[in-house]
Amino acid sequence: MKKETAAVLVMAIFAMVSPVVNAAQSELVIADFDTGDKPNNIGGDFGAWDKDPYDDTQGTKLSFEPDDALGDSAGYSVRLDYDVDSVNPAYNGFWMKLNGEDASRFNSLSFFVKGDAEKEFTNRIKIELKDMSARPSAYVVSGITSEWQRVTIPFEKFRRINDWTSLNEFVIVFDDVNSRPKAGSLYIDQISFV
Repeated sequence: MKKETAAVLVMAIFAMVSPVVNAAQSELVIADFDTGDKPNNIGGDFGAWDKDPYDDTQGTKLSFEPDDALGDSAGYSVRLDYDVDSVNPAYNGFWMKLNGEDASRFNSLSFFVKGDAEKEFTNRIKIELKDMSARPSAYVVSGITSEWQRVTIPFEKFRRINDWTSLNEFVIVFDDVNSRPKAGSLYIDQISFV
């Protein structure tokens, strides 16, 4: 009788723990920026990019800020100060290498974003994913506010990705068409596959 009671107790404990284990396996954090430095959580490099580095009227600057989307007092996020206010065609942003990561067991891209109310910010950004063919597949995110919010984009929205078993790059694009105002600051944190 005692063995049966112990077995039932072990099964009850396992049932309580099991969903937590499954939940932990249902997300791969690509970058939480909590070290305040490179690389990302899977060993990939990242940085800001500019369409024309010789045009000083446009560009994106990257910095680490102690403003963590999940409220971790020791954590960081990435701040992107963008400017696409140029007489020339302008676009720039943020890139992150995914090192051939296999995302086939997931179905969505997720990240946290907010704008800087003091500096202003665009409420629309273009997100690109690239597989190893390096061909971009884009999706426009809108509705960004000055409060942290989690954005989740189903993989099916990235229609040009042919191979989810080997991803190459995650990109944020600011451009002179979608970005209003044309200069401002956004915070990004907790980039994940879910």
